[in-house]
Amino acid sequence: MDFSAVYQQKLTDAASLAARVENGWNIGMDAALAQAPGFAEALAARAAQNEVSGVWVQTLLDVYPFAFYQDEALSGKLNGMSWFSGGFARKAINAGFADIIPAYYRDMPGHIRRAWDYDAVVIAASPMDKHGYFSLSCTSSYSEAMLDKTKHIFLEVNRELPRAVCGTQIHISRVDAVIENDHALPVLPQATPDELSTTIGGYIAELIPDGACIQLGIGAIPDAVGAALKTKHDLGIHTEMFTDSMVELIECGAVNNSKKQIHRYQSVTTFAYGSQRIYDYIDDNPGIAIMPVDYVNDPAVICKNDNVISINAALEVDLWGQVCAESIGTRHVSGSGGQVDYVRGACQSRGGKSFIAFPSTAKGGTISKIKPILTPGAIVTTAKNDVDYVVTEYGVAHLRGESLASRARQLIAIAHPDFRDELTFDAKKRGMMI
Repeated sequence: MDFSAVYQQKLTDAASLAARVENGWNIGMDAALAQAPGFAEALAARAAQNEVSGVWVQTLLDVYPFAFYQDEALSGKLNGMSWFSGGFARKAINAGFADIIPAYYRDMPGHIRRAWDYDAVVIAASPMDKHGYFSLSCTSSYSEAMLDKTKHIFLEVNRELPRAVCGTQIHISRVDAVIENDHALPVLPQATPDELSTTIGGYIAELIPDGACIQLGIGAIPDAVGAALKTKHDLGIHTEMFTDSMVELIECGAVNNSKKQIHRYQSVTTFAYGSQRIYDYIDDNPGIAIMPVDYVNDPAVICKNDNVISINAALEVDLWGQVCAESIGTRHVSGSGGQVDYVRGACQSRGGKSFIAFPSTAKGGTISKIKPILTPGAIVTTAKNDVDYVVTEYGVAHLRGESLASRARQLIAIAHPDFRDELTFDAKKRGMMI
């Protein structure tokens, strides 16, 4: 078959594709670079002209300035619904004109297959190959689940997207329409680790052995951990998000994936987002496996590797060890994501360790992030029974299997000195310290 001829038959422009959307449609998009900004802009233009109503678009980690997360005037005509919010969705959710679906990242494909149906799924893809296949590039995530539950598949092809040879592929025969939108990919500014982050990163790196299999998140502390690991040997990667610090660890030789029990000699992830350096590294690279999140983030899969190390962040932690990473009181900040997936996977791994790491204070040192109780209304992301290590710039607390009194003493010891007396007084008043 001449797949190029089929491609041309299905090729259209963004405005014409948006014109196919009908009132009340539910439209699915996946995470980060999988999203389709050309289509979204054309659809928003229709909504602004009152040509559609009751349309919802699902996203995860929005990285484009979608109008449905910025313009409240579109509410009721075109709205966004997030599985895990970026900055634009966060503001819209708090303003009350966007919605969020609480879920563990690993469970999202299952939720989609059980409870959701889509009128269209719109995904950004790299150009079609000679066999008629498009690579879904830097994202696998829950794409396959959405594709199984949709009436229509629309692709937005961008020549700047890398071709992931070990990632999700889709054939032209399954696609209803294609648009082309070549544009520079959004990048995540790399955090510059400061003295505080470097100190925290050093504490964690001391507890990571050669041959460990690592998961790092976003931000200055994970980047500082990555920098501190450059002297390690035979590290592996099995992670939710593939980051710049991981490319650096591979290129300096600290990561070779040789000691992993599954997917040896491959770095495993479910999506990638960062700098152009990451995108160039992924292109045609069989050493990067981008796989569905219900596999990558399954604790039963994660723990098949020995010495799994997970590093995640928190907004606050109470003296029981409960971790809030999603809200400030009742104000929405983020979703559950994969934090619990990797906390549990690491703790079930032979020799594994899970770290929750954060600076001890916020707002210029005026607020302790270690609290007697969580801020009223705060969401518990990781339960007290799951938490393993907690790390600040003042040291490391090991909570898993420890008594309440031991937890309280250890957490107070790594709180900022300005708040330790207050925390101790409150802990004793509540009968937490014997």
